Amino acid sequence: MTSKELIQKIYLRVGKFKWLILCTGVILAAILFLYARHIPPVYTARASVFPLTTSNESSAASSAINTFLGGSDAPKSFSQEASINIVELATSRNTREAVALLRLPGFNNKRVAELLIDNYNANKKFYSPLLKTPKDEPTLAAVGGGLINDNFTAKTAKSGILELHFSSTNPALISPISYALIDKISQFYIDLKIKKAKRDYDFTLIKIDSLQQILNTYDRRAVVMANTTLFVPNSKIEYSIPKENLINDKERGIRQRDALSNNREEALWRLQKATPIIATLDKPDPPSFTMVKPSSTLYGMLGFFLGCLLAVVLLTAPLISRYVETETNKAIFGEPQPVIKPDGYVYVEENKKEII
Repeated sequence: MTSKELIQKIYLRVGKFKWLILCTGVILAAILFLYARHIPPVYTARASVFPLTTSNESSAASSAINTFLGGSDAPKSFSQEASINIVELATSRNTREAVALLRLPGFNNKRVAELLIDNYNANKKFYSPLLKTPKDEPTLAAVGGGLINDNFTAKTAKSGILELHFSSTNPALISPISYALIDKISQFYIDLKIKKAKRDYDFTLIKIDSLQQILNTYDRRAVVMANTTLFVPNSKIEYSIPKENLINDKERGIRQRDALSNNREEALWRLQKATPIIATLDKPDPPSFTMVKPSSTLYGMLGFFLGCLLAVVLLTAPLISRYVETETNKAIFGEPQPVIKPDGYVYVEENKKEII
């Protein structure tokens, strides 16, 4: 059978069973259409959080303090503060697991992880396994944190505002969980700010005390040198020990102490002003949710096309299989040879050798 004959036979078979092909397409289209209708929509809430403490405010406060204390030329070791990556803090496993263990009063005081597990089981795919609620807190926090991670994103806008997006098939869970995320991120961020400012302040105090001890040592050495009088041998000429190097070292230590005193005031100022991220601009409240749901019509059209294609493949599979087998035998054993029968007719038989 040649390729032309194969195409002709396929065409005839498709035409013969065209109603069966159309029925298969319609059936699969109806199945996918009903499936798409039962897919729950996904709601997404957007929240933008504004940090009240900015780097410009900190720099301005540092400059004002240095100017007031007369230390404008002092090195500003704390004005260039190490920034905390708020996006990594928001999406970290520590933050997500802490939110997963929170209890929501409006949902019978259930934990966030339990609510997310129940919602997942209620809307899961038919082939997905059920999620069991763990009894121990570490496992429950890990499972809940993973569910939050699948539906939560965070990014910073060009203006420096933190944008949070949380999605769920249950719109009643979006606002409480979004506010819980904002509160926990704010709490962790404030704690890190306070801890950083406290360490800066403690380090400054320790350094100032250390420099003060060095200055006291210089003063004691200066007193000893002042009370010491030396005489030139075989003469009545007396002289005192030179103190230039000691005076220079003491002046250098005084400048360092003054600079650290300025930094101490700045560190104390930042310790008192560590109150960022408390203002929510775009609140994650309904009806501002965005909804995403697959198109049932598109699913139906795709099902019709796939159903027709599947029916055509199943109907023409025997023809294509026979054609492939024939061509394979020809490639291995060659063309079938003509045989002359006793009646005088010529017959062409296919090679009967088996492929081993």
